[in-house]
Amino acid sequence: MTMFAGINGFEYASKDEIAAKQLERMKWSLKHAYDNVAFNKQAFDEKGVHPDDLQSLADLAKFPFTVKQDLRDNYPFGLFAVPTDKLSRIHASSGTTGKPTVVGYTAQDIDVWAEVFARSIRAAGGRPGDMVHVAYGYGLFTGGLGAHYGAERLGCTVVPASGGATDSQIQLIMDFKPRIIMVTPSYMLALADAFDKKGIDPRTTSLEIGLHGAEPWTEEMRKEIERRFDIKAVDIYGLSEIMGPGVGSEFAETQDGLTIWEDLFYPEIINPETGEVLPDGEEGELVFTSLCKEAFPIIRYRTRDLTRLLPGSLSHMRRMARIFGRSDDMMIIRGVNVFPTQIEEIICRDERLTPHYFCEIRRPKVMDELTVVAEARPEFSDDHSRSHIADELKKNIKNLCGVTTKIDIREPGGIPRSAGKAKRVIDYRNLAGK
Repeated sequence: MTMFAGINGFEYASKDEIAAKQLERMKWSLKHAYDNVAFNKQAFDEKGVHPDDLQSLADLAKFPFTVKQDLRDNYPFGLFAVPTDKLSRIHASSGTTGKPTVVGYTAQDIDVWAEVFARSIRAAGGRPGDMVHVAYGYGLFTGGLGAHYGAERLGCTVVPASGGATDSQIQLIMDFKPRIIMVTPSYMLALADAFDKKGIDPRTTSLEIGLHGAEPWTEEMRKEIERRFDIKAVDIYGLSEIMGPGVGSEFAETQDGLTIWEDLFYPEIINPETGEVLPDGEEGELVFTSLCKEAFPIIRYRTRDLTRLLPGSLSHMRRMARIFGRSDDMMIIRGVNVFPTQIEEIICRDERLTPHYFCEIRRPKVMDELTVVAEARPEFSDDHSRSHIADELKKNIKNLCGVTTKIDIREPGGIPRSAGKAKRVIDYRNLAGK
């Protein structure tokens, strides 16, 4: 590597050292994007700004945002800053809501990604020699390979299980005895159910640490995972447009929010309506600028994730609070804003329910209707219990979220388990013929 060598250990640098490194790398990234990506040059010029206008970190607010539609409009390689013959790898989103968003990596980008993910695993309590079971999906999705390279870089032994094939996952965990598992939180709970069905207590496995990300999850779900597996469940954050998983991670010692590795990824919080930069501590939309990416520099990317920035704890690098939703996942029901994580929090607090759920939105006539579909635990699966639970859940959602819902409490196993990211909202208003 060149100017990005030796990034591990820098998470413990002083505030002044971090700020100086951020400014140095931000100047490089803006110039690299302006000189090599036609989209960025045009966007900067239209805004009347030039990379040389950046004299302080606060000056970043002068520069234009990048949004997901920009990636789709420049599909597949229009936002790359290097020719494709200089790439080591290409990843892409699933493209379920439009064209896939395509990202590229040079050899140096892969090297930086591996190091920053290794930093994340170490923060979560992982150490060289640990065996790591990777149950994130491998392929165009960045999760599996990102976790894999990071674990190898730290000196761990990797079991590349990928997603799905739950019986095989259980067999591997029981036979290989990994210390760490990396998987979505929803699939971790699906694994817990599968262990129970086989008559194996999940608390008796060799697992001690879980790194869970790729979807929003609540503190209640963390407690449920820790209770069922007797492990330390640690949050990890990333998205392919910025790098992939490993952009930030919790420290296992504190579990007090995701430390953003902001020597490599510069965060801002903005008002999602006005674009105004908000001070640390205020809730808004998370925006990232890459400080080190060669193939795919990204300037002020609007993630749609809603959170707030907090002071560092074990590191001087800032933390982000747990994501409480996405601006594009927000359900607006008869004028009331509701996030799936609010529903999840209420469900996970009810010991009669499993943590598996989803929401359905319909418009049968003029008004929207929200149905929350949840699942009873075996000891509360009779019709009378489920009816009573439904009445209480409806009342709790109304009291805490301010919206009236229909409730469908299903019998144990009545909700399909996801092998990857759980789909929490099904909007039938947008589906033809519904």
